[in-house]
Amino acid sequence: MAIVKTVNGFTPIMGKNCYLADNATVVGQVTMGDNCSIWFNAVVRGDVHSIEIGDNTNIQDGAIIHCTYKTANTVIGNNVSIAHNAIVHGCTVHDNVLIGMGAIVMDHAVVHSGSIVAAGAVVLQGTEVESNSIYAGMPAKRVKEVGEELKGIFERTAGNYVMYKEWFKEV
Repeated sequence: MAIVKTVNGFTPIMGKNCYLADNATVVGQVTMGDNCSIWFNAVVRGDVHSIEIGDNTNIQDGAIIHCTYKTANTVIGNNVSIAHNAIVHGCTVHDNVLIGMGAIVMDHAVVHSGSIVAAGAVVLQGTEVESNSIYAGMPAKRVKEVGEELKGIFERTAGNYVMYKEWFKEV
């Protein structure tokens, strides 16, 4: 069963039809929208500041969502996919975004809608990822616009994870 803990008087609040994997951890000042999923070994730790997660958002295996004490909360929009082993820390991620496997998004960064942070990219503190852009590298830089071939990736990936979580519900 997932670890869900109250910390400093804050208990995580989950929307309708959310899924937490057996060894997922969600603690403290965390608010999740509807149809969210937190996968195996993922940690959403709202112990030092608040974390807000929109609808249809998935936090995949091994990902870490955290913030910085009193200075940087974390806000994640709707239809966001945070891929395996990514770290999202004290930043804002708008709607319809894909954060790639192993990517890191640091404090006070803003990832605007329709963007992709490539696998392994490091978005430095205070960076603004432009809408409809792909950022890659270390430090992450804009490499190109999200082309027509990728326009549906955000809803498709988020929708797939809404479907996947149904496979794991207790019978």
